[in-house]
Amino acid sequence: MPVKLFWSSVSGSMGLKKKQERIISVMTSMKIPFEMVDITVNSEDKDLMRKLAGDMKALPPQLCNGDVYCGDFDAFENAIECEELQKFLKL
Repeated sequence: MPVKLFWSSVSGSMGLKKKQERIISVMTSMKIPFEMVDITVNSEDKDLMRKLAGDMKALPPQLCNGDVYCGDFDAFENAIECEELQKFLKL
């Protein structure tokens, strides 16, 4: 199962855009295959993201491996800092 990045193509938040760009940049540079799921295209994807996160108010970006929730942006950054990104992404 590929890693899924739940993200939003429509956002007025510069902070949100920067977080999403950071994840995409890191994953691409480390050659980690991932699928981008734009939650603004299909509300079912947003519902799935929130269900997997266990938080009905969760906002993108969120990461999953298949149907296993990995974490949000802060957890992603922490995994990089601790050099445990592979473990965090359950690869």
